[in-house]
Amino acid sequence: MNKNTLSKIKREISNYLGKEVIIKADRGRRRSINKEGVLDKTYPSVFIVKIKDNGQDRILSFSYADLLTDTVKLKLKENRERIGVI
Repeated sequence: MNKNTLSKIKREISNYLGKEVIIKADRGRRRSINKEGVLDKTYPSVFIVKIKDNGQDRILSFSYADLLTDTVKLKLKENRERIGVI
């Protein structure tokens, strides 16, 4: 995994802060989550998505490497454009 590639993914994700997204995450053993939320913050190695789950606000964090390996797929809610793919 190239450090430069992860930097590109981070820059792209940073462009969509505050936007509504759809996130699909593979949690292993036939478990996955499909949620809608808002791309909240980016940090050096993770990004944060705020979601509403059963009426409560929750925070989910994912690494940029998850996007690179397709463990997590992130799309804009408004036009279903996939982001974080290099």
